Amino acid sequence: MKNMFEGLNFLEELNLNNFNTNNVTDMRSMFYGCSSLKQLNLNNFNTGKVTNMSFMFCNCSSLNELNISNFYTNNVTDMNGMFKGCSSLKELNVNNFDTNNVTIMTDIFYECFSLKELNLNSFNTERVTE
Repeated sequence: MKNMFEGLNFLEELNLNNFNTNNVTDMRSMFYGCSSLKQLNLNNFNTGKVTNMSFMFCNCSSLNELNISNFYTNNVTDMNGMFKGCSSLKELNVNNFDTNNVTIMTDIFYECFSLKELNLNSFNTERVTE
């Protein structure tokens, strides 16, 4: 699913409830540059096999909320710029993120200007090198 919706900058809403992501390993840049996207339903996403989430939501500057509470990140190694440029995002719950295998987190929350609070207590950065 790498780059699947990248650059669709006029797309405002996307419902992916029927997507079967059970075997997906790469979600890199999946929504990169979807700057008009206001709603994104990922409730049924299975991220259990995903290893790369880098730039997944990068420059989704119109998103003000994003429910990723069901994301399973145990196998993810790359979260580079995952939420970079999500400047309208007001809240983001990453409490369930398992970052034990992540080695790259560069710019993960860069330019998330509207975030009022961010709880990273569950983040293990022992293996992070970038």
